[in-house]
Amino acid sequence: MNQSISMNKTQLKDSTKEALAGYGFLAPNFIGFLIFTSIPVVASLALSFMKVDLISTPKRFEFIWLDNFKQLFLDPYFWKYCWNTVVLMAAIPFSIAGSLLLALGLNQKLKGIVFFRTIYFLPTICSGVAIYVLWRLIYNSDFGVLNTLIAKLGALLHLPIKGPNWLTDEAWAKPALIIMSVWQSVGGYNMILYLAALQGVPRDLYEAAEIDGANSWQKFWAVTWPQISPTTFFIATMSLIGGFQAGFDPAYIMTGGGPNGSTTTIIYYIYNNAFEWHQMGYAAAISWFLFLVIFVITLLKWKVFGKLVHY
Repeated sequence: MNQSISMNKTQLKDSTKEALAGYGFLAPNFIGFLIFTSIPVVASLALSFMKVDLISTPKRFEFIWLDNFKQLFLDPYFWKYCWNTVVLMAAIPFSIAGSLLLALGLNQKLKGIVFFRTIYFLPTICSGVAIYVLWRLIYNSDFGVLNTLIAKLGALLHLPIKGPNWLTDEAWAKPALIIMSVWQSVGGYNMILYLAALQGVPRDLYEAAEIDGANSWQKFWAVTWPQISPTTFFIATMSLIGGFQAGFDPAYIMTGGGPNGSTTTIIYYIYNNAFEWHQMGYAAAISWFLFLVIFVITLLKWKVFGKLVHY
């Protein structure tokens, strides 16, 4: 009996040590999450109900309850920038389709295929600032590479073709950013995810389709597409969430949100309100409204399109 009690005490002590060791390993991540994520989120929620004056001394915090959200719904610039964000998200389907096509090509067992996988992934690991500065030079209306090529093409065809003012014309600024976004993301993490999904498709399914006389398109549609549908659903969901949160870097570096606010997105508008115009409470209200929009759209997408996924 005493031996059994002693064994139980030993086991309890060992399990306690293991639990403490586990909590010790979790503590750095938990503390970091608490300090750098949870507390700022709660603080931003409180700020969304306040009018904050950070310029005066002492700084003033005044509760105005729902006035920031009322201002948001009556703000024509906010809705304009929401529309800009949605338009720029037109890059998402092209990016996903391009990533899938690249993954299909890079899934072949060819000599030097690792080199090409690396080359296509390079824009993802390059500095975003460097890429945006490079594309700003490419889009330069006077000496940019793109307009130079367009002018040379016009000369070859004996036509008076001139490239547009890509970043200073309201009609061309959004398409310019969409083209750049597709180029930047098509060979990135989405391609890697698709490549991993394609390599996980059972080979015997393709063999069965070949026995039934299926051609390449039929094998893709009947075998490949259903098998990679969970990956496609994940990529589409994350791209949608990222699309609502995107647009700050190119607007800040390439266009300054112009011309005439045509490339200002919701995120860039939040930045301007918070750090340029010092309307921290209004910026927090926009942030929480954006969170609710993303949450609702993601939930609806999960309920509507989640049924189409083959698990």
